[in-house]
Amino acid sequence: MKKILLVDDESRMLDLLSLYLTPKGYHCIKLTSGIEAIHFLEGDQADLILLDVMMPEMDGWEACREIRKNWDVPIIMLTARSEKMDVVKGLKTGADDYISKPFNEEELTARIEAILRRNSGKKGSISFRGLSLNEDSFEVSYHDKNVPVTLKEFSLLGLFLQNRNKVFTREHLLTTIWGYAAPTEDRTIDSHVRNLRDKLRKTGFPVDEYLTTVWGLGYKWMDKDL
Repeated sequence: MKKILLVDDESRMLDLLSLYLTPKGYHCIKLTSGIEAIHFLEGDQADLILLDVMMPEMDGWEACREIRKNWDVPIIMLTARSEKMDVVKGLKTGADDYISKPFNEEELTARIEAILRRNSGKKGSISFRGLSLNEDSFEVSYHDKNVPVTLKEFSLLGLFLQNRNKVFTREHLLTTIWGYAAPTEDRTIDSHVRNLRDKLRKTGFPVDEYLTTVWGLGYKWMDKDL
């Protein structure tokens, strides 16, 4: 199920959007500010964001710029303003599309589907509290600082981030990352995890809070927010 962030300071609009989209199979997360959206993305993922422009504290344009610094999730701007310069401004800040209120339900869902189709061929990225793993380029970064990982370390990190709070035994990690016939041992896993931790620490990421050792079993990526 595709996860969509609905970001609008008007609860009535959030309810209306959810009423439109939930029956079509979308999992809708209602948020009332751009700041809430950024905090959400720091610990979780979304497939698309519907972002209102006119909001207090942080307007939609500023929120879009901040989101684009760390995430490439598709963004559709929602606003009652339809002047050409507003459309241009929204697209220049990193929005993928722009739709004016009041909008037609069929047009909104068509635009969402079109953007999701365009992005379906991309592997995309996985983000967690400023840590970003790009599955297209096989690159890892923390707040735009590159983390020079090996392919095996990349695969381990991706597995952990996609399965937070799940305990992986060393045997499971060996068969998943190296393959059933891989001529390797449990201590190989320990060595790769140790190297991964060291590299993440050097960038300032607090890896020891999240990548934990489960004694006698293996490893787990902790996420208390889930």
